[in-house]
Amino acid sequence: MARNEPYRHARKIPCASQTSVWLFILFWATIATGQAADTLRASFALCDTGRRITCVVDGDTFWLDGVKIRIADIDAPEISQPACREERVAGEAAKLRLLQMLNAGEFSLVSGVRDEDRYGRKLRVVSRAGKSLGEQLVQEKLARRWGSPRIDWCGVKLD
Repeated sequence: MARNEPYRHARKIPCASQTSVWLFILFWATIATGQAADTLRASFALCDTGRRITCVVDGDTFWLDGVKIRIADIDAPEISQPACREERVAGEAAKLRLLQMLNAGEFSLVSGVRDEDRYGRKLRVVSRAGKSLGEQLVQEKLARRWGSPRIDWCGVKLD
């Protein structure tokens, strides 16, 4: 490089983890500022063995207009294959609470870093007035934050 020639920086290509961090920040900034408009509304029922259109499967999964949605920011207790009776009871409580919250008014769905999980479910954060319904389930001790340590639901007593 000649002495008077300007220094040329090598073009920095962001790695996947940097990109993921920025998408995550953007995603939560959207939720925090309430930029996602609450425009969705539906009448949810509990899912049964029939055709699933708009219904709640469990505490973190529901169908909306024929699309299966997994709430991205939480993990609720299992209902289909619980480790114990207490986990099933907690899972049923989470399912009923999610049904109540979804039917309480308009809400929004925000996609995050990944569009779908390995089962083909759409990954979305569900919010109302800029607040995550998943986080509300966590505060009510009916779910855990996604990525936090697993909860041993066996032996947990719900109030």
